[in-house]
Amino acid sequence: MTGDDVLEILNVLRKAGCDVWIGGGWGIDALLGRRTRPHRDLDLMHRHEQEPAVVAALGEAGFAESLDWRPVRFVVTDAGGREIDLHPLVFAPDGSATQESLEPGLPYAYPAACFVTGTIRHTTVPCLSAAQQVHFHQGYEPTDRDRHDMARLREAFGIATHF
Repeated sequence: MTGDDVLEILNVLRKAGCDVWIGGGWGIDALLGRRTRPHRDLDLMHRHEQEPAVVAALGEAGFAESLDWRPVRFVVTDAGGREIDLHPLVFAPDGSATQESLEPGLPYAYPAACFVTGTIRHTTVPCLSAAQQVHFHQGYEPTDRDRHDMARLREAFGIATHF
């Protein structure tokens, strides 16, 4: 997944009137304003109520569902192997949101302040904050990619991470 791919996908979704925020590795690179490593996929958070429009827009762009773990997440891929990991969010009136988890009754929390912007290829993009990225990198054994990403956040923002 390249920076141009990310911008193309965001443009498709923007034209369809869909609100999305980048998480994961591309979200961290957006916060940093530069690509720091290769990315195999694109993690996007979207408004749950916009899911039909998200699926339709990505379908028209050649993506088809390849994994269904709803209501937690689902994945779409295209013939070229590009993969998008989609996470439906339910927003509260105060701008915060929740995402279902694999543990019923214990959703993932997204404070209103975690929805920020970053930059990919000199283009401003919606993404998750550094604090939210660190929060989601807890509670599991980190991969080399996770260690790389957290090191970049520590360097850029002086933010504490647990590994």
